Amino acid sequence: MKKDVTMADLDYKELYEKEAIKCSELAGKLSELEMKNEELEWNLGRIKGNVLWRMTGPLRKCMHWGIRQRDRLKNCGSIKGVFRKLDQKKLEKKAMHALGTGSFPTPEQAAAERAATFPRMVKISILVPLYNTPKEFLAEMIESVTGQTYANWELCLADGSDDEHAFVGEVCREYAAKADGRIVYKKLEKNMGISGNTNACLTLATGEYIGLFDHDDVLHPSVLYEYVKAINEQGADYLYCDEITFKSGDLNHMLTLHFKPDYAPDNLRANNYICHFSVFSRELLDGTELFRTQFDGSQDHDMILRLTDNAKKIVHVPRVMYYWRSHAGSVASGIEAKPYAIAAAKGAVAEHLRKHGFDHFQITSTRAFATIFRIQYQILGHPKISIVIPNKDHLEDLERCVSSILEKSTYDNFEIVIVENNSETTEIKEYYSKLLGYDYGQALTDSAAEGAGKMLRAGEKSVAPGKIKLVTYEGKFNYSAVNNLGESYAEGEYVLLLNNDTQVITANWLEELLMYAQREDVGAVGAKLYYGDHTIQHAGVILGLGAHRTAGHCHYKQARQNLGYMGRLCYAQNFSAVTGACLMVKKSLYDEVGGLDEGFAISLNDVDFCLKLRQKGLLNVFTPFAELYHFESISRGLDDQGEKAQRYNQESEQFRTKWKAVLDAGDPYYNPNFSLDKSDFSLRIS
Repeated sequence: MKKDVTMADLDYKELYEKEAIKCSELAGKLSELEMKNEELEWNLGRIKGNVLWRMTGPLRKCMHWGIRQRDRLKNCGSIKGVFRKLDQKKLEKKAMHALGTGSFPTPEQAAAERAATFPRMVKISILVPLYNTPKEFLAEMIESVTGQTYANWELCLADGSDDEHAFVGEVCREYAAKADGRIVYKKLEKNMGISGNTNACLTLATGEYIGLFDHDDVLHPSVLYEYVKAINEQGADYLYCDEITFKSGDLNHMLTLHFKPDYAPDNLRANNYICHFSVFSRELLDGTELFRTQFDGSQDHDMILRLTDNAKKIVHVPRVMYYWRSHAGSVASGIEAKPYAIAAAKGAVAEHLRKHGFDHFQITSTRAFATIFRIQYQILGHPKISIVIPNKDHLEDLERCVSSILEKSTYDNFEIVIVENNSETTEIKEYYSKLLGYDYGQALTDSAAEGAGKMLRAGEKSVAPGKIKLVTYEGKFNYSAVNNLGESYAEGEYVLLLNNDTQVITANWLEELLMYAQREDVGAVGAKLYYGDHTIQHAGVILGLGAHRTAGHCHYKQARQNLGYMGRLCYAQNFSAVTGACLMVKKSLYDEVGGLDEGFAISLNDVDFCLKLRQKGLLNVFTPFAELYHFESISRGLDDQGEKAQRYNQESEQFRTKWKAVLDAGDPYYNPNFSLDKSDFSLRIS
């Protein structure tokens, strides 16, 4: 008979949920304290100078190198001057490629673009909210639109300027008189803020597509041409490009070069990396507001989250085609100019998460960047996690690994499945006995007749009663086969592949991985791993990176405290793959894709596994908030000599053949303007 739900039951359930959230929060705080303690102990003496300065080192190098190309760009105070006086013959090809812009169009190229016809010559209405815009900035902004090589545009200007800035209207009307009706200007009765003024622009717009443009910024002359080309060739209904932040009126004075990944939902939740230059089909609005006043200061983040949710085809044009001016009062000059934007952005992300079915979560600013967020999802239930650890001898490694799991983990519902593979030393067998609570050697002898793969259950006298299992794998070492065997004995809903030469740093590492692995749209989740010298071993895998053009680790060997390119070491994000040295996945998904491919015995099995998950439409996630050491140099299977080196070359060729189409398409989470020879987001020069 079905039991009726009483008020007491509901109260208890609510209390349980509150306590679960509280425990999660405490685990997170404990983890942060652990990380701070680690940093104080290991890095205090090594930190020299400002951390933001170090982070921007690669960008500054690129900037100064670009500036040294004296004939690259010449700005005469207006964008019209930039376009007119730019001498293409003096531009070094390498410099232009490094900037990702290709080049501004030559007269011949511009003529070809103007003459080009597409099946859909869509009209793009560019919305620009005006408010006390400096005259010089206003002229440069308008001329960057009138100078477009694609002509079917409409510039919609809604002016909320005060009486002291009446010249704004005069300048706009002057340009409108010469624009064949393509510039539409409206003086507003009052200033309604960014959201209100932009929404007023929308009422003037008649285009099929809408573009959002700030009143003090500059467009590349070919950006509309490139966007319309993508609309026709790819059916794009939401588009964005790469961008440069420059200081005031000098395009040569570059502050940042932002080369972006393709659409990545976890990146976007944590950081509005899309930003400029957003152009989208008007149909995506579907009767909803463009900008919502309650999110003023972060209205674009709110809008991008909503519209990308609705979009069928989001296209990133990987060229610098937007120039974001940094000056006093602009967001580009620093979030201090608009501190309310932080709260607005958190509110926008929170609403987005609730829309996607997340009821309980925390959004906090990261320590380095106020507008880059750490999102902590509520753990659903209390599922069991099976930690699979292959091992052959390596007593010191395994003991350190297991001890760190048992001593530091705040999540308690896990089991450790050690997969023993042909160990030879007496010491490791004694350690197994200690873990299991009985004589492992004798038990193995007693069970030998039952064949390889016999599972030995832990006894009550073990180090961790009920948490340790031992599986015996007999045969030549095959990383994939060893892990597959261990997984077959796993009782948990989630499987965590873990190398024996790892050591837990953050106490709530299992929670940080599980909160992503439990999502229906996520496949594999990976942690941030460090070498013993505190440099980065793993922070996400990039396809095509490295000499073999298979896959490699980004930010490799960077300092632990490095913030990463554009802060990318500070937040959870999507990658094509994560390392199998610490990889969590639902057991059901592991089985569904056939586990690790045993044809990849030594290498690339983890990347292959992640691509199989990606092929199913699932996201793979890297989180920097689960940290471990990975003492890889002493791990088995990494010998670069003889037979293993030959096997690695064979498996690399096998991987390139199997995933040729994927590799040819390029990694969507890595901008094609970056080098595939270096892992530090260096620009590609070719």
